Amino acid sequence: MNDAAPAPTPAPAPRKRARVRAPELIGKGGWLNTGGKELTLADLRGKCVVVDFWTFCCINCLHVLDELRELEEKHRDTVVIIGVHSPKFVHEAEHAAVVDAVERYEVHHPVLDDPELATWKQYAVRAWPTLVVIDPEGYIVAQHAGEGHAHAIARLVEELEAEHEAKGTLRRGDGPYVAPEPVATDLRFPGKALLLPSGNLLVSDTTRHQLVELAPDGESVVRRIGSGERGFGPDAFSEPQGLALLPDGSVVVADTVNHALRRFDPATGGIETVAGTGRQWWQGSPTSGPALEVDLSSPWDVAWWQGKVWIAMAGVHQLWTWDPQTGSVAVSAGTTSEGLHDGPALEAWLAQPSGLAAAGDRLWIADSENSALRYVEPMDEGAGGYAVRTAVGTGLFDFGHRDGDAAQALLQHPLGVTALPDGSVAVCDTYNHALRRFDPATGQVSTLATDLREPSDALLVGEDIVVVESARHRLTRLRLPEEAVRVDAVAHRTQRAATEVAPGTLRLDVVFQAPAGQKLDTRYGPSTRLLVSSTPPELLVGGEGTGTDLFRELALNPEVTEGVLHVSAMAASCDDDPANEYPACHVHQQDWGVPVTVTADGASRLPLVLAGMDA
Repeated sequence: MNDAAPAPTPAPAPRKRARVRAPELIGKGGWLNTGGKELTLADLRGKCVVVDFWTFCCINCLHVLDELRELEEKHRDTVVIIGVHSPKFVHEAEHAAVVDAVERYEVHHPVLDDPELATWKQYAVRAWPTLVVIDPEGYIVAQHAGEGHAHAIARLVEELEAEHEAKGTLRRGDGPYVAPEPVATDLRFPGKALLLPSGNLLVSDTTRHQLVELAPDGESVVRRIGSGERGFGPDAFSEPQGLALLPDGSVVVADTVNHALRRFDPATGGIETVAGTGRQWWQGSPTSGPALEVDLSSPWDVAWWQGKVWIAMAGVHQLWTWDPQTGSVAVSAGTTSEGLHDGPALEAWLAQPSGLAAAGDRLWIADSENSALRYVEPMDEGAGGYAVRTAVGTGLFDFGHRDGDAAQALLQHPLGVTALPDGSVAVCDTYNHALRRFDPATGQVSTLATDLREPSDALLVGEDIVVVESARHRLTRLRLPEEAVRVDAVAHRTQRAATEVAPGTLRLDVVFQAPAGQKLDTRYGPSTRLLVSSTPPELLVGGEGTGTDLFRELALNPEVTEGVLHVSAMAASCDDDPANEYPACHVHQQDWGVPVTVTADGASRLPLVLAGMDA
């Protein structure tokens, strides 16, 4: 008989990972949330570092900020999240705007302002948002594009903690985050405003997670609605935005980060949830049904039109409707593909719609990422349904401040739209800090006012127009001018460098590696999806369309030398535990718009990393 104690079970060997030395973090705009300290990777040695490449216009980036909050709190002594702000729009390259965005979205980690995309290029990033994980020794161990990766990163962080604790290379303790001093104002980054029947104004005080009722002067606070703490309780909101008055006198609130619609009764002060579950909608989830059972995704504005509440569902590039009579929601426009494409409403493409205004037989839309003014209208008699049309704007990559004929006029990321008494439309041209006007009768675009700071909404009060100056934390009352303001015309394109590709056949590879302890979920059919299209459509003569493989042979048109490839990828993974009958499952998804130039010495392969490392 052997009385010796059994040998201990050896700990599992750490997974072999590709190890690539992380490039330094550099940005001309400098560092925020560090108390004035310039950070280097050497300062972060010993920590698990998650680098978040984001830009504040991007709704997917805002989703990721929220996804990372739990990881940030749970692993505060071992993990440092670094935001690298990488602008798409010209306005986003302004340092003051980045400072505002960091406060507006409650970013509680250091942020590097990289207006020239220096670090973006060093890390070969191709999409917003992108997350890169750096181990305590300074090596890149994973990259993820898009949303839905927080669980995978949390699992990886736990592995890195154990591995580097054993090696003696993990350094616990406080990170480099230093909170800025709070600023006292009655409003803090207000989003939208509404004129109540009483004559008072109701404002969504977005960063303070409240509604604020103001007296008719637009300054005196009558009352605050909501606790002021981020939450989904009976007296709490989370970054509320749009407001719409219902025929019964109650107000529908787009409770954006709660992914819900709430109803506020001004008479009683009561708040109730009328649509949404508090969870974010993902591909494959229901798109219609009982309103309190269907997930929503970042509703940004609401409007009462044609007997329903129309919802600017910014998070999925669609318009939905909520019918108070039936208590149901449904998709009413858009496909979830991001872009500018007109036609029957359910076939049209939108890009982060963020403002709505009803005017007769038209519902006007501030389609922010397209820098466009668009509208929904009923189809021709007999056809039934609705159509989406474009009044101003050409697509995702063209923006600026140019007046004149609507076909060549330019906006820059508008967030608000207001119907005017003469049938024209005022546009809160947010990133141009201007109030613009489109006249459908003449097809002309003009500028009504400048020197506004990130205007996000406007409403008519008598003969005045009251503008929500979000980044000045106030409402500003203007007289509607009879003549337009003259401005110097400017035009811009997104400053990302185009990817050079070779003519002929281009191999597209979407790289996806299921997180440790997970596998692709094939229980109900293929677990991956790939959708490819292009602008102009003539760029591709083969390979466009939808499929279930994450690779594709694309045939490029030899007569088209530049354009944009639109790639949308989704993968579903589940916990790989045979003993668990109901494993937890996760969706990973990302949309890319990749500018390409066809050149003789260009690449014949285009890798896009959804999750993992490109071998």
